[in-house]
Amino acid sequence: MFNRLSNFLIAAAVSMLVLACAIPATTLNAQWVNPEYAGRKAVRSLMVMSASRDATSRRLYEDRMVAALTAAGVKAVQSYMFIAEEGKVSEERLRRAISEAGVSHALVTRIINVTTQVEVSPGMVMGPGWGPGWGPAWGPGWGGGWGGFHGYYNSVWATSIPPQVTTTQNVHADTRVFDAKSAAVLWSAATTTSLGYNSIPEIIDQFVQLIVTTMTKDGVI
Repeated sequence: MFNRLSNFLIAAAVSMLVLACAIPATTLNAQWVNPEYAGRKAVRSLMVMSASRDATSRRLYEDRMVAALTAAGVKAVQSYMFIAEEGKVSEERLRRAISEAGVSHALVTRIINVTTQVEVSPGMVMGPGWGPGWGPAWGPGWGGGWGGFHGYYNSVWATSIPPQVTTTQNVHADTRVFDAKSAAVLWSAATTTSLGYNSIPEIIDQFVQLIVTTMTKDGVI
């Protein structure tokens, strides 16, 4: 009986882990569309820009986003092809890069905050019930003598689940689409990405698909 219960508890814990891994890394918290551009599919060409201090992540994100936008029928280019340097750039440098790329809009993604979420799952111990027990003193039961002592001790190990502490780092990002001439914001989205369950390329791919799919539904592209 206790072995069956132990197996059930372990299976339940594994199922919870599988479900956690199946949850999308990025969730959309909110999005906004400029009423003047909603449904017009005004964005046909744009530069993808990642305001990231990590050069590798920046290039990886811009490459994946450009590929997804191109597949959606939008002319897109990576900003690192026109702005090789890292960090802040002047307005003149930014205007020149946009002009050289020959695009009408810019999509900029930046990290605005990073938070840590800690979840504690208490352990569980299923041992024999209170009372004198049952079974012969020298047999496998939980009666008196060494048989009871041995059975009582080992039953705890067979049905114990230790407490678990899970720490998740959440990255909060802001993505906006700007008109290159007027600098007006056409579209924006706030997202939260949980790290730890997937690799960086997998997280970026899921983020990119969420942004492109949402922009398409909102009629921006």
